[in-house]
Amino acid sequence: MNPTKAVILCGVLFVLASCRKKKDPPPVVTPMSLTNWSITNNSNKLGTYYDASVGMAVRFRFNAPVKRSTVTGMVTIANAGGGNISCNISYEASDSVIVLKPASNLSFLTKYKVSVVNNITSAAGGALLAGTEITLYTSIDSSRKFPVISDNALLDLVQQQTFKYFWDFGHPVSGLARERNSSGDIVTSGGSGFGIMAMVTGVSRNFITRAQGLTRMQTIVSFLKNTAQKFHGAFPHWLNGATGTVVPFSTKDNGADLVETSYLMEGLLCARQYFNDPGVAETNLRNDINSIWNGVEWDWFRHGGQNVLYWHWSPDYNWDMNMPIRGWNECLITYVLAASSTTHGVPATVYSQGWTGNGSAGFTNGGNYNGYVLPLGPPGGGPLFFEHYSFMGIKPVGLSDAYANYQTQTVNHSKINYEYCRSNPNSWFGYSDSVWGLTASDIQNGYTASSPTNDIGTIAPTAALSSFPYTPTESMKVMKYFYYVLGDKIWGDYGFYDAFNLKDLWFANSYLAIDQGPIIVMIENYRSGLLWNLFTSCPEVKNGMLSLGFSAPYL
Repeated sequence: MNPTKAVILCGVLFVLASCRKKKDPPPVVTPMSLTNWSITNNSNKLGTYYDASVGMAVRFRFNAPVKRSTVTGMVTIANAGGGNISCNISYEASDSVIVLKPASNLSFLTKYKVSVVNNITSAAGGALLAGTEITLYTSIDSSRKFPVISDNALLDLVQQQTFKYFWDFGHPVSGLARERNSSGDIVTSGGSGFGIMAMVTGVSRNFITRAQGLTRMQTIVSFLKNTAQKFHGAFPHWLNGATGTVVPFSTKDNGADLVETSYLMEGLLCARQYFNDPGVAETNLRNDINSIWNGVEWDWFRHGGQNVLYWHWSPDYNWDMNMPIRGWNECLITYVLAASSTTHGVPATVYSQGWTGNGSAGFTNGGNYNGYVLPLGPPGGGPLFFEHYSFMGIKPVGLSDAYANYQTQTVNHSKINYEYCRSNPNSWFGYSDSVWGLTASDIQNGYTASSPTNDIGTIAPTAALSSFPYTPTESMKVMKYFYYVLGDKIWGDYGFYDAFNLKDLWFANSYLAIDQGPIIVMIENYRSGLLWNLFTSCPEVKNGMLSLGFSAPYL
């Protein structure tokens, strides 16, 4: 090769090599990220969204324009069964925002899952760093589910439908109230006491005739007197409604339950006062009720003469349950009846030392909650049944003793509960001045005593509706909302179902005797004072309450 040509060739090769070394590196593609999402322009960075409009649109904002061809099938809305909802997709902000909108409105009060899969890329080819999944709960359908009727007609309807639980669903042999709508032969002594008061209300409201009510009462009272197991005159919590034998509430709770017996006696005494015809049939009914009432050995439950009453006694386990009855809770009626008994009564010291602890800090309160002073009970008042069970018979209006004004107690506890739910410190979906009421009830997969200090988002209709005598305006508002707005979810054959939770979209299909009874009875006490007047007309009750230091215009 010519030397000159060789030099030139080497130079060319050198230049080419130098050019390859100086070539720019390939561009770096920035990964894409989802910066936020919003529903109908309401921004939310959490993984759960409540009260979504059924016609809503979901907007996903990215840090770069997306490549449209990678979006198809990667942004979806699915129902609870996992099936995808037909949606339309559009773009905004130079393709950096994906707008997902259902092709037709979603269903009300329904749970949906919105998903963004990380297969989406940016227009520049950057991969989406991470997808996301959002849980949506759509809004409440505010339309009226039933024709609007007058307030009085609605009260009649709720009472009558609730009454059907005890009338249509009462046990066919004993006539007693089944524990719940799925309990078969299991009947409840306390719930039956509430049912007896419901029966009296039913006759008074002409839901049934007096003759029908009398016949059912004769069945109930005969069964209690002659068939049902008793222990020192007290009844167990649960009975077999066909045989009368004990159904254990728990292993050692297979004998007497003095508190449940109190609720039963509360009802029986109301019936005794109501069925006051001098004829043979009603006279015999009253005599049989007196036999049952006078047979309860309240003094036995002092457990050896102590100045306190005990809740349980078992023929197999004696006093092993070891539960002295101390307040404040649902058991005031137990001490009132124990003091009222003319055969097995207890002295006032049992009330003052046992129930009140001589006004101890555990009994009294005095704190201010949501603007209301609470005389008695735990912080926040506890569940609302504290102000229902005993006061289905005991009239709190004008009632006081050394420890409290009971009208103030019942009203303020109810208003504390109302104000707590209305202010909704936990931000539970659905709570409002039309959705309130915390008490013991079924919950999803269980049972609990809800209160301001134990609030899991479950509302029980019995809480607000049984508070009608204390919060008539607030209770009427909630009744209308439950019936007209939520009626397609919580209204059934025997009135309102036991409970519901809007944040979890859970609605009970259960009815419990101890929750249905207070609804019809306390509405009646609000409307006419019927059960209050009957119970407090008992001479024994007047004497018993006076002996404990109570004062009221009716004593």
